[in-house]
Amino acid sequence: MRLYHASTLVIEKPDVLHSRDKLDFGRGFYLTAIPEQAVRYAERFTRRGKEAFINEYELDEETPDFNIKSFPSYDEEWLDYVAVCRKGGEPQSSYDAVSGGVANDKVFNTVDLYFAGVISKDEALGRLKYEKPNHQLCILNGQMLDRHLHFIKAERV
Repeated sequence: MRLYHASTLVIEKPDVLHSRDKLDFGRGFYLTAIPEQAVRYAERFTRRGKEAFINEYELDEETPDFNIKSFPSYDEEWLDYVAVCRKGGEPQSSYDAVSGGVANDKVFNTVDLYFAGVISKDEALGRLKYEKPNHQLCILNGQMLDRHLHFIKAERV
């Protein structure tokens, strides 16, 4: 599977150590299968006067020795998982990688209102069911990165 990562750097050998805390799926290396999504993210860097690169990778189709969780929709399970990760906690289940929708601006506003206690979980889920998930993959396990993610190239945005 072809994947993309936007950064201010060319990253030939990614790791999980340089990730920020409190992201959607926890601390890990984030990628997307949608090139336009990576470009939009990279443009955040260029608007701040920084260099930006789209790093391109190939993820092995078979990763039998690793546990990957997929969230196909913005549902209660996705919301609960993101809630724990965004608060800096560790989810009950341990995965080597997690795939699912990004909490983009519109989705994040709903999630933020839920986290703040302004709307209930049911109301948040009601709003989210109309959103079509985009895509992110977070690889949480450094060994999975080393064994199954292969750098292809990087292009300046």
